[in-house]
Amino acid sequence: MHKHPLQRFFRSLRERPTFGWERYQRRDVLVIDHPRCQAVFSRQGAQLLHFQPTGQKPWLWCAAKWPQVGAIRGGVPVCWPWYGRHPSENAWPSHGWARLIDWKLLASHAGVDGVRLHWRLQLCDWQVDLHAHLGERMDLRLSTEHQDSEPCHLSQALHAYWRVGDAAETALSGLEDAEGYDPLNRTTYRHSGELSVVGGCQRVFRHDGELQLKDRAWQRELCIDTGHAADTVVWHPGTRPLLGVSWNEVAQFVCVEAASGGTTRQSLAPGETAHLSLQARAGGDCRGV
Repeated sequence: MHKHPLQRFFRSLRERPTFGWERYQRRDVLVIDHPRCQAVFSRQGAQLLHFQPTGQKPWLWCAAKWPQVGAIRGGVPVCWPWYGRHPSENAWPSHGWARLIDWKLLASHAGVDGVRLHWRLQLCDWQVDLHAHLGERMDLRLSTEHQDSEPCHLSQALHAYWRVGDAAETALSGLEDAEGYDPLNRTTYRHSGELSVVGGCQRVFRHDGELQLKDRAWQRELCIDTGHAADTVVWHPGTRPLLGVSWNEVAQFVCVEAASGGTTRQSLAPGETAHLSLQARAGGDCRGV
């Protein structure tokens, strides 16, 4: 089994504080060591790169090598204020600016049930807040306040890379009878049965409730909820190479994301706030499992 590259911070038996800053691959990372879980955030992008409840395998995948500058692949990147390519500016970065900029950590708190963090990004006429609650479960909530005097368009995503034993032995359930969209072929369809990512997958679903990520190689399930107001995006590159990622690493993740504004443009009025959430828990807590 390939270990998560950020588990190196937890190998020592020495006592350490719940929150501690480290320097790793030219980034500032916040190492969280709590009786309920271990986690690592990057200051760049307020990106949760590693999360592991006590007694379990890691929940998130992260690339072993990071580029000297630019986006880190893995964890839960915050794609904002656009998701995918910018609709009109081809030279602007894919998935927006948020994952490339350092955020401010406004608050961190350790309690009996886990840790809570509040990250903020102020950019032009936008205020973006990411609230994280980590313990036996994972709860991420993103809010965007538009402070301009004119309406604007927004698309965003919490682009989660879930760690699995083998992507070829992974399936998703809970999407039965959901309306699906295939961006590559630009077709819609009604989904039935489990969804496999073998050979590559890119699908966008409108559905309510939770879904189950069945990781058969590791004999576990993760229950994922992308919220009632968002699309659920499922992605895996298949045999397509990813820059800076080895072939072995590609088999170790499946992306299940919460996204809004990608298929239908989301408009924000002055002073309006947009919300996006991503929650997960171990399979024993899933409804219907």
